[in-house]
Amino acid sequence: MAEPFGLDAFSPEQIARKVTQVGVRKAHLPLLSLMLLGILAGAFIGLGCVLFTLVQNDASLGFASQRLLGGLVFSLGLILVTVAGAELFTGNNLLAMAWASGQVSSVEVLRNWVLAALANAIGAGGLALMVWLAGQGSLNDGAVGRTVVRIAMAKAALPWLEAFWRGVLCNVLVCMAVWMALAGRSVTDKVVAIVFPVTAFVAAGFEHSIANLYFFPLAMLLGAPLDAMDLLRNLFPVIAGNLLGGSVLVALVYWVIYLRPGAGTPPADP
Repeated sequence: MAEPFGLDAFSPEQIARKVTQVGVRKAHLPLLSLMLLGILAGAFIGLGCVLFTLVQNDASLGFASQRLLGGLVFSLGLILVTVAGAELFTGNNLLAMAWASGQVSSVEVLRNWVLAALANAIGAGGLALMVWLAGQGSLNDGAVGRTVVRIAMAKAALPWLEAFWRGVLCNVLVCMAVWMALAGRSVTDKVVAIVFPVTAFVAAGFEHSIANLYFFPLAMLLGAPLDAMDLLRNLFPVIAGNLLGGSVLVALVYWVIYLRPGAGTPPADP
């Protein structure tokens, strides 16, 4: 039967092919476009962090309510990236699917990842500077600023292995959010697909490298006893975890299921 009005969601196999096609386009973006879109993505994730901080600042909320509501408002960042268009390092880990299909080279994938991450850092750090200049940390008699410092200090204190596995779990959920958003045909479809996985990773306390590139600079501007080495000690394991979670546990697993030579089409559900 024909699909009515073409409004149904794309199937998982169709998503896999879309991810590959999108990955090829991303790998071939001109330098200026990639950098500007990467700066936007870092700023968008930072905006999600701004809202998350406000919720974490509200001591009247219970622990679970605070975490869940914080995750919900943080979803703004990935919604902006996906709907408005931007290049986010963690979401771009899905380029591993185009690489496994032989449609982009290792050099092209690494170029995208490195440049997107650098641009994300500029965008997230730039937003942190603007938030500091705007005096946002002084809200609620300075409690908002103290919350930013507390968040960054907790991240800096994470043991290496814990930060790594929190990074893995974070980007499994982020890439699943991007994956499911590609199943949708409307903005509403994409927003709904994004909200639940992002809310889950934030509420669970998992680690997103680009979000951390907002929290650490802002905390340092607010006077936290942190320096660049504290940021790097957090970023190395978190980035490594994000890469494993997104490129291997999502992109390559789905490539094996749907796109490897001889995979065929899985049988339909009964």
